[in-house]
Amino acid sequence: MDKGKAVMGSGRRWAVEFTDNSISNSSRDIFDPPGFTRASQDQDDSAVSRQKKDAEATWKSQKAWEVAQAPMKNLFMMAFMMWMAGSTVHLFSIGITFSALFQPINALRGVGKVFEPFKDKKVDLLTPKLVFIALNLVGLGLGVWKLNTLGLLPTHVSDWVSSLPPPQEIEYSAGGIPL
Repeated sequence: MDKGKAVMGSGRRWAVEFTDNSISNSSRDIFDPPGFTRASQDQDDSAVSRQKKDAEATWKSQKAWEVAQAPMKNLFMMAFMMWMAGSTVHLFSIGITFSALFQPINALRGVGKVFEPFKDKKVDLLTPKLVFIALNLVGLGLGVWKLNTLGLLPTHVSDWVSSLPPPQEIEYSAGGIPL
């Protein structure tokens, strides 16, 4: 016998009919007990589901704000690492600087993916997204500032044209022992 076929071999698959077409007494003919109404139960279920949806929207909004403020923690860490790297050009300072540049750029490219789990009709994601973007732009500015501190940004005409002399140094510092 084939799997899923009726016993009588009629070729029909097993089926369950959920409609009640009988004329006999059913549970619908029995009255509700005193103090119980089906309408109040349906209203309570809708109120509970509405409260759950509101709680979920509140939770999503809070998590969106946490994600939006996460770059702030990264800013302080990156600023400390840049300060520890110093202002001389060497492998560690260049690595820290390029890390400070690429992390915000990658975060800005993935703003939509970062806030995707929090999409909801009741949750406003515009403000958290703007805060996220602003903090990442501050991080990008911190990286550009470090590039300038290291002298790796072309800020003078002589950086572009080799025939022009470099700018004259304005400051000069020497050791504490006079010669």
